[in-house]
Amino acid sequence: MTATQMPSPSHQAAPTHEPSYEQRLQTLSEASVHQHFDAFKDIAWDHPDYAIDPRDRRWILPSADVLGRTEWYRSLPEDEQVRIGLYRQANVTKVGLQFEQILIAGLMNYAFSLPNNSAEFRYSTHEATEECHHTQMFQEFVNRSGQDVKGGTLLFRMLAPVLPLFAKWVPFGFFYGVLAGEEPIDHVQKSILRAGDDMHPLLQRIMQIHVAEEARHIGFAHQYLEHKAPRLKRGERFVLSLLVPVIMRWLCNEILVPSKRAQRDMGIPEDVMKQVYWDAPESKKFLRDLFGDVRMLAENTGLMNPVSRRVWRAMGIDGRASRFRSEPASAAA
Repeated sequence: MTATQMPSPSHQAAPTHEPSYEQRLQTLSEASVHQHFDAFKDIAWDHPDYAIDPRDRRWILPSADVLGRTEWYRSLPEDEQVRIGLYRQANVTKVGLQFEQILIAGLMNYAFSLPNNSAEFRYSTHEATEECHHTQMFQEFVNRSGQDVKGGTLLFRMLAPVLPLFAKWVPFGFFYGVLAGEEPIDHVQKSILRAGDDMHPLLQRIMQIHVAEEARHIGFAHQYLEHKAPRLKRGERFVLSLLVPVIMRWLCNEILVPSKRAQRDMGIPEDVMKQVYWDAPESKKFLRDLFGDVRMLAENTGLMNPVSRRVWRAMGIDGRASRFRSEPASAAA
């Protein structure tokens, strides 16, 4: 081909390059700068519409809540449904607050030894900042609810000072633990918001803020794990493949299953507890649906193998992996 026959540069297909890991984190960091929320500036706590009346029927649990859809709960007098609903929302919020505190401490442990010019350092501190606002937002809701809730189980609260250390010792496992807490509550809150039930505007606003920012936090955990997975040694990969489903189920239970104290305060019978968490076929499907995205991530990071699949099944959280993040549960079941 002569020079005159050579295609001009303007006609050559431009090479396409996937953004690097650092570029993706830079994008997340910039998003945190341009869209973030303040717990006390972006929620009109003292607006009359946001006042918490413990007799307000909007505290009745929606059908998107596994407890709220039970025949036992629906058969209760309305005032008792309202009482249980407000307590339930306050306790779940308190558990979320405790989990966020563990996450913040873990992020600080992880970031402490990161090198200069680290994209991970910048995004980790953005995320910690946002999580601090979430803890303020959650605690303010609990305070105004008037409910004396403790949040997680005694074991969870006793382990809370130790769990952040795993971000330093086993960061890969820690970030899977992050997803174990974030994915279930994100799934539940999205389901409630999509259902469009008549919910209290204060709780709706809190959920909207949380879902908006958690999308970035979950995205970072996915990016981190996919980036770091190729560096795992064979033995590390195998051990983690067995631990991840156990961590997922444990932390999911901490967030969604009422503690013994909460069960007593709400007056939930033992047989109802067993059916709802997680014996009934409907609740088993709900539990599996929570982890479609995490199963996809486990596939992508090489943590699915014949042995680990049995552990996922034993934990009751096996199933088909999502084809993409946030794939509707009905399709990903």
